[in-house]
Amino acid sequence: MRVLLMSYGSRGDVEPLAGLTAALRELDVEVRACVPPDEELAALLTGAGAEVVSFGSSVRALVTGARGPSPDLAFKVAAELVAGHFGEVAKAAEGCDALLATGLMPAGARSVAEHLGIPYVLACFHPCGLPSSRYAPLKRPGKPNPPGVTDLKELWRLDAERVNALYGEALNTHRAALGMPPVDNVRDHVLTERPWLAADPALGPWQEMTDLELVPTGAWIRPDDRPLPADLEAFLAAGAPPVYVGFGSMAMHAASDVGPVAIEAVRAQGRRVLVGRGWAELALVDGQDDCFAVGDVNHQLLFPRVAVVVHHGGAGTTTTAARAGAPQVIVPQVADQPLWAAQVAELGIGVAHDGPKPTLESLSAALETALSPETRERAEAVAGRMRTDGAMVAAKLLIEEIGRERPPVPA
Repeated sequence: MRVLLMSYGSRGDVEPLAGLTAALRELDVEVRACVPPDEELAALLTGAGAEVVSFGSSVRALVTGARGPSPDLAFKVAAELVAGHFGEVAKAAEGCDALLATGLMPAGARSVAEHLGIPYVLACFHPCGLPSSRYAPLKRPGKPNPPGVTDLKELWRLDAERVNALYGEALNTHRAALGMPPVDNVRDHVLTERPWLAADPALGPWQEMTDLELVPTGAWIRPDDRPLPADLEAFLAAGAPPVYVGFGSMAMHAASDVGPVAIEAVRAQGRRVLVGRGWAELALVDGQDDCFAVGDVNHQLLFPRVAVVVHHGGAGTTTTAARAGAPQVIVPQVADQPLWAAQVAELGIGVAHDGPKPTLESLSAALETALSPETRERAEAVAGRMRTDGAMVAAKLLIEEIGRERPPVPA
């Protein structure tokens, strides 16, 4: 049995697939994975036991460009992605028994699965893009909801039009080439009526956020047995637990001075600082021994040993910090990050910073709350309620999906 997992996105969109890959390999299922051609992303999947096939362009180059992604670039990227779905992804799907897609709108993935006659599953790591009669569509940077429009049904209709504008022409051109009928609503076609949600239920009431029939599995955690580097171990042992500051795959274009600001704010609390370089390439501001910088390290080992995790609010970092019982300060930048920030604040396990650009004053106030004994106590309590079996639950569901009898595909 072999499955194809695919995702186009940054680390937060790819690393969960490594967790699912590890679970599938435990069940003797072969895994092929289609991800962007960034070496660090491919390494996550190969390390978990997947055969990796690259498609699309470098996500890191797209994210960290001088100005970051732009609305004009979105149309170009959308057409290229659809071509990749019907190209590299379709070729990789040959000989596979199922296709599971996630990441940036996998517009052509379901068509590929239908053409090959194999099951298709859409998985997401947050419910922000799922149609709802209770919540408005996610506001996107530079593209707020139309002024004066408050009707939720109309907002979701406009959201579907936006997706159609980006992907519809390219998708239907490729479908026509295969003799397949056109798709009228690309968003709903991709999502299906039963999308899978790979998020921990302890972190939010996700079932209430969509009218679709969600299949919750729990978060897909990549097993990470890497030891911490010796110099990092020495820094941790040299004093009280530091405050970790890192923004993962965010380029932090909106807050280019976030590194120096964060270091000053942490020092103002009398704490040591551990800086995660990330895609923003954060750096130390001086040679004092109360600060240390790290690259890609094992957060599952590190976060239980820090005082607070200051980060961007990606699903993976939020979940890892919560599982570690570490208080959080989330400085949300885009997409689902404001949602995770709000949930962390609602649970009392950290602070949601107001806006993407922290100042010394705003970050100092957030740190003061996060460093309180009460916040630590609540964070440890939530950690005790979090699941560890999400990837295995999803792996078994995928095998069940393959085993379901299906009608033959029309000639």
